[in-house]
Amino acid sequence: MLVTRPLRNCLIVSIVCFLPGVALAAEKAWIEVDSPHFRVMSNGSESGTRRIAYEFEQVRATLADRFPGARIETGAPLLIFAPVDEQTAMQLAPWMRAEQKRGIRLGGYFDHHWEKQFAMVRLDLDAPEDHQIVYHEYTHTVLHANFRWLPLWLDEGMAEFFGNTRFEGRKIYIGAPSNRYRVLRQQPLIPVDTLLSMRTLKDGDEAQLFYAESWALVHFLHFGPGMLGGEKLNQFEALLQNGTEQKKAFQAAFGDTATLEKSFEQYVRQYSFTAGVLSNPPNIDERSFQIRKLSVAETDAQLGGYQLWSHNSDDARPLIEEAIRQEPNLGLAHENMGFLLFAQGKDDEAREAFSRAYALDPNLYLSLYYKTMLSPAAQSETAGDQAKFRDALLNTLKINPDFAPACVELALLDLRQGDAMGALAAALKAEKLEPTRAGYHLLTGRILLRLGRAKEASEFARYVAERWSGPDHDEAVELWNEVPEAERTQGAMLSEEIPRDTQTVKGRVHSTTCAGKDRKFEVVIDREGDSLTFHATTPIMIGFSDTIWYGEDHFSQCYHLGGMRAIIRYRPPTDKNYAGEIVEVEYRQEFANPPSLKIENTAQVTR
Repeated sequence: MLVTRPLRNCLIVSIVCFLPGVALAAEKAWIEVDSPHFRVMSNGSESGTRRIAYEFEQVRATLADRFPGARIETGAPLLIFAPVDEQTAMQLAPWMRAEQKRGIRLGGYFDHHWEKQFAMVRLDLDAPEDHQIVYHEYTHTVLHANFRWLPLWLDEGMAEFFGNTRFEGRKIYIGAPSNRYRVLRQQPLIPVDTLLSMRTLKDGDEAQLFYAESWALVHFLHFGPGMLGGEKLNQFEALLQNGTEQKKAFQAAFGDTATLEKSFEQYVRQYSFTAGVLSNPPNIDERSFQIRKLSVAETDAQLGGYQLWSHNSDDARPLIEEAIRQEPNLGLAHENMGFLLFAQGKDDEAREAFSRAYALDPNLYLSLYYKTMLSPAAQSETAGDQAKFRDALLNTLKINPDFAPACVELALLDLRQGDAMGALAAALKAEKLEPTRAGYHLLTGRILLRLGRAKEASEFARYVAERWSGPDHDEAVELWNEVPEAERTQGAMLSEEIPRDTQTVKGRVHSTTCAGKDRKFEVVIDREGDSLTFHATTPIMIGFSDTIWYGEDHFSQCYHLGGMRAIIRYRPPTDKNYAGEIVEVEYRQEFANPPSLKIENTAQVTR
């Protein structure tokens, strides 16, 4: 559970608000700066690169101080790019050109992925607002590593609050006003009750007002009258994490929303806002940061990896191939080649690439994991193969103890072997490592159901169904329906979110096809001995279980889906060669049915 240190421990000051696509190849090697917690790559100066690492260390120290005991690092390592100028930045991310044409100047951005994270901060832009979006997204990373679920307003409001932290010499100002503050003066506020219940956003003015007001409400709950420097916000967050419904938790911590709203409106209309000054900022010495010049091959491999995780395979391939040509024994380059091959469905070649990468560099835990999951041992039912499979997963966790997918696979292996208590322990560890992945909570719920603890299983199902939408919600409802009605927790009935005017069919995937330049999608499923073919000619919603071993980063509707359970929502076909026009398709994780389970008497799961 994440607990915020009260801001009343800080010195209080006031801050016044004044109101009125070309692939980037390494023509030369980049440099790399390693600070205690970050790695920064740049084609700029040593001093500028050190400065970026120093600023990230400051942001990290601020979050560590505000959230004592929280997990700051996650299982997805962060690589920061610090391009020297706008031209390099746009070569790194060509999509920025479109933003520039809209009059938006981006000093940086942040890419969240399950296995790796990337940030970009331009060296030639140094104003606080240029880096705010990066720190905002970095704050999300920390929040999501510690909270099971946050309402949208609190998630974004906290990210805005800490993302606007300012650094002036040795002083760190927490709660500096957001640049979106002026929006609050231009239109009526969203009612607090409405703000609390919002789950999605539209583009434009509504989104800008939402972000501004979410920041203001979090600011008010830290510094407003009677808020005890954030202690009441701590109470609210603790209630949320214990499963209390949001509005009940809000009322318990802050009282009646109508009364609070009046005080909040007065707070927002003021012309200056309080900020906290970190009373004991960390002593970070930039001169201690390690710096080295990368080879051209290392640079290409890192840039190619970024393009790969950004799903730009066409830009990634020449960089990765050139890295291998220049340094045939560079493990990272072979790992990236493995992912390119995996994305094409060339699993045997991918396994060979991952095997070579791991042999060249035994720190490449992703290569170990992927070569293991692509090996026959991953599906084998023989004791010897399963022992090797378990050892490889445990070795993956030795290299990266925070890599949750390995814990999920250990849980599934334990289920196959009939050890439900071992499976429960592994599933709970995966939940703790990645608390915002709904499917990990549902995995725990399914294991509890197999242990005969149906009521607890239904609690997990309800928790997810009431807080997540789309495929996560539907998968939670599926678990809920598997619990005998007499053993479910009390509450409103749960039902799937089915698109209007659609029919539903369930079966097992026989094959999928992505044909032609337009990548038209076709899926064939087996249902009770019948073979049914569906296709999509327009964009569709595709969902999948979080517990699928290769996760979100490498999911493809074209490969690796054979044998999975599929739930297809469809409309009548316009082509008689098909059973229907796909609107939505969800792929679900299959769970083994062991011959017997080792069940022990245990206390109720606490999270």
